[in-house]
Amino acid sequence: MSVAEFLRQRAVEVTVSGSYSLPRWYDCEGKLRTFACRTKRVSPFRMIVDVPVVGKVGERVTSYFQDFGEFQCTISATLKAGFLMELEMTRARRAWMSEKLTWLEKKQKDASVLELRRDARFVPQVSHTLLTLADGSIHPCFIIDVSTAGVAISCEYDPPVGTALAIGACVGRVIRKFDNGFAVKFAEKQSRDDLVRLIVRAAPLAQSA
Repeated sequence: MSVAEFLRQRAVEVTVSGSYSLPRWYDCEGKLRTFACRTKRVSPFRMIVDVPVVGKVGERVTSYFQDFGEFQCTISATLKAGFLMELEMTRARRAWMSEKLTWLEKKQKDASVLELRRDARFVPQVSHTLLTLADGSIHPCFIIDVSTAGVAISCEYDPPVGTALAIGACVGRVIRKFDNGFAVKFAEKQSRDDLVRLIVRAAPLAQSA
């Protein structure tokens, strides 16, 4: 899609700081470099970002934004100091993204709008973790957002309200269901500094025979 076409589509003019990496940029140690960036215009399908290094059309980009999380993207158009990225995500996450943008747009238009949650939620950089049930069964799941009091999860497994489980190492109980997933309240309030380390767990490696 061209930038001109995107400018005619419904989107939100919002500034969110983030970072990104391009496949052909490495440091002197051979590690993929990460650059800072900032959004200018965002929809649930694509976004325009201001960047220090402009990639090429068709290149794959990995980006991360505190308010939105991590994206795998493809550059579809370039500008003098930025580019248009096509966002790849699940239907559930796209619906969440739409709700988030609606809230950000409302917040920009009305200074009296405040974050009502006592414990502010955020999107961790690592989006996937494991859910463990009382019987020991494990299910991969997607972290929508998290706070020191609980976490919102999207998962193929759909537990009923009241189910006791663990997200990573944090034990809790399902307290609410919504269109894209469910909310888990932790049994104990967690420290924000330790939260990501506790909730993110990788799948165990298969043991060799």
